[in-house]
Amino acid sequence: MGLILVSFLFLAKGADWLVQEAVALSVRWGIPKSIIGATIISLGTTLPETTVSSMAALQGNSDMALGNAIGSIICNAGLILGLASWITPLPVDQNTIRWQQRVQLGSAAFLILACLPWHALSTTFISGGRLSKSMGLIFLGLTAAYLWLSFRKKRGSQEAWAPQEFRSERGLSDFLVVVKLAFAIGMVVGSSRLIIPAVSEVAVRLGVPDGIVAATMVAFGTSLPELVTAVTSAMKGHGEIGLGNVMGANILNALLVTGAAAAIADNGLSVPPYFFRVLFPAMLLVLGVLNRGISASNDNFSRTYGGWLLGIYIAVTTASYILL
Repeated sequence: MGLILVSFLFLAKGADWLVQEAVALSVRWGIPKSIIGATIISLGTTLPETTVSSMAALQGNSDMALGNAIGSIICNAGLILGLASWITPLPVDQNTIRWQQRVQLGSAAFLILACLPWHALSTTFISGGRLSKSMGLIFLGLTAAYLWLSFRKKRGSQEAWAPQEFRSERGLSDFLVVVKLAFAIGMVVGSSRLIIPAVSEVAVRLGVPDGIVAATMVAFGTSLPELVTAVTSAMKGHGEIGLGNVMGANILNALLVTGAAAAIADNGLSVPPYFFRVLFPAMLLVLGVLNRGISASNDNFSRTYGGWLLGIYIAVTTASYILL
C-alpha cells in the first residue's frame, strides 16, 4: 500500500508538471490560449489514466486497463464534483456546457455498446464481452474529432485561458522547459509501471479482481489532477473550471483512455461480466444524475445533486466489492 501511495503522489506531481510546462511552451510558441484550454489542459489531467491503462494493456491486464477508465469516470462525476459542489455551488453556463453533456453521455453509451458480445448477447452477464483492437482505433479517431470540434467551438472565444499556475518561469529557456517536460513524462511513465504490479498484489491479497481495485483505488489515484483542479477552483470561486474539466476528462476517459488501451493490446480488451453487472450501470447512473443536475440548474449546480453524486459514489464503491 505504501508503494501505491508513493507512486500516486509521483504520478499526480508528474502530470501537474507536464501540463505546466506544455502550456508554457504553447504560450511561448504562440498557440492561442483558448486552444490550450480545449486540448492540453484536458489531455494533461487525463494523462495518468491514459498511461496506467495503456501500460496495463501492454502487460495483458485488460481488467485494470478498462477498470481504471470506467472507475475514473465514476470518481470524476461522483466524488470530485460531489465534493466540489459541497464546497460551493458550481456556476453552470448552459450555453457552453450543453454540448459537452451530450458528448459525455453519448461516448459512455457508445463504449458500452462497443463492448457487448453482439454475436451472443444472452451470454453478456455470464461470459462478458470484448473491446476490439479495431474499435480502439475508432475511439482514437473519435477523440481527435472531439478535440477538433472543441477547438472550433472555442476558437472564436476571446477569453484568455492560461491560468498563472500553468505558466512556467519567464527566465527559463525553451531548452530547460523541454528538459522539465521530459522529466515530468518520465515521472508519469515510471510511477505508472510501479502501480500496476503493486495493485495486482493488493487484488490478490483482498481476493478481488484487478478490475475492481482499478475501478476504485487506482481510479481515485489517477483522478487526483481532476480532484485538485475541481476543489481548488471551487475554493477560489471559479467552480466552472472544475466542472468543465471533469466533463472533458470523462469524455477523454471513455474515448481516449479506452481507445488507446484497446488499440495497443494484442487482441483488444476483454470485458469481464461484472463490468456489465456493476461498473457500466454505475457509470450511466452517475452520469445521468450529473446531467439531470446540470439541466435542472439555473446558474449553479446545487449541493443537493452534489450530495446525490457523493452517495452514488460511496454506494458504487461498496457494491463493487460485494456484487462480483
